[in-house]
Amino acid sequence: MKYPPEIQERFEAAVAKYPHKQAALLTCLWIAQEVDGFVSTEAMEYIANLLEIPASHVYSVIGFYSMYQTEPIGKHHIQVCHTLSCALAGAEPLIEHMQKKLGIQAGETTPDRQFTLTRVECLASCGTGPMCQINREYHENLTPEKFDALIDSLKKEAP
Repeated sequence: MKYPPEIQERFEAAVAKYPHKQAALLTCLWIAQEVDGFVSTEAMEYIANLLEIPASHVYSVIGFYSMYQTEPIGKHHIQVCHTLSCALAGAEPLIEHMQKKLGIQAGETTPDRQFTLTRVECLASCGTGPMCQINREYHENLTPEKFDALIDSLKKEAP
């Protein structure tokens, strides 16, 4: 894989921040995901070569962290907590509503590639559930009505 020079500079700047190249792994994965929308096999191999680590190590890190995507996802990634605190606050009925509103099941992306709905483990907002994270923004104390308003607002944004 070959990144444009300005992206290669971002990778190199990330590596330069650490005393050991390997320490830049998470940052490099973020860069690849930000540029490509997910971390492809080719990007993993590029990063492994850059950091002089086995590709298997990069793959294992990707598998451990849920924040990295290995397949293309929608423009708006909706990660909804379904663990105990949120479940007790009504996450399951909310997830059912989300699926109906979006016309997809958890783990799927809408045909227009605007929304991906994912069930995730705790997002550390246990006192304000049910909640979801859309891209990098938390939405807490969600109700079906609040969720619908969020989605309607996102649909109005420019593509």
